[in-house]
Amino acid sequence: MDPHKIEENIFKVLMAFAVFVVVGSLVFILATILIKGLPTLSWEMLTKTPQGGYYIGNGGGILNAILGSLILGFGATALAGVIALPVVFYLNLYLPKRSRFALAVRFFLDVLWGIPSVVYGAFGFTLMILFGWQASLLGGIIAVSFLILPIMARGIDEVLKMIPAELREASLSLGATRLETAGKVIFKQAFPGILTAILMAFGRGISDAAAVLFTAGFTDSLPHSLFKPVATLPLAIFFQLGTPFPEVQSRGYASALILTGIVLSLNIATRLITRRLSRHIVQ
Repeated sequence: MDPHKIEENIFKVLMAFAVFVVVGSLVFILATILIKGLPTLSWEMLTKTPQGGYYIGNGGGILNAILGSLILGFGATALAGVIALPVVFYLNLYLPKRSRFALAVRFFLDVLWGIPSVVYGAFGFTLMILFGWQASLLGGIIAVSFLILPIMARGIDEVLKMIPAELREASLSLGATRLETAGKVIFKQAFPGILTAILMAFGRGISDAAAVLFTAGFTDSLPHSLFKPVATLPLAIFFQLGTPFPEVQSRGYASALILTGIVLSLNIATRLITRRLSRHIVQ
């Protein structure tokens, strides 16, 4: 048999095995959450805050954690976006393609992406001690924004690299400034990809526990102030699964099912929106 054919078949088997491992892991995780969490999931969990003794088996729900995660995620994503968008547009529109400064910024963003989230939590906690803040929604937003900033920035950066250079050159040749080109041409062209990067960062932000453990704290109350502790779904899951009560552990799996549903819905919405908006992109 041809050696090249044998080599090709070996790599086909390896690729099929890799796909099986990835898909199998996802199915196993989803099946575990569904089997253990779905029987406990109730309307009360979605619409009520924890009552006294909730974490030892009494009544209530996790509305505080659901709202806290969403508000913290939106706040962190907005803060990260305010920083990431100008940085990335500057790298791609105002600097030469092989600029050493641009390469250095991208390198540091890659390094920041690889830093464990608990380090961001510790960094946020250090800042809070420095400024005399207590655990709060604002502290959580700042810590999570640092966590998702490199994810968002590198995602948008890769999208802007795919924009045809001819579009920018055509806009500039017609008399548009670099700022006008960025806002009226490049941004519109790259919007589907930018939206995807933002939603990916949002999904990463609301599902992280380590960054908010030191900074956002936890409370049974609904979020009502930037300067007060806030509950989040990852920590609610952690606390429920850490109890010795089987009923509360089942609620933990139900909470995990809710968080997984939110992240999955984000991914599906991202694909649908991106597919629809991509019809108007110049190839």
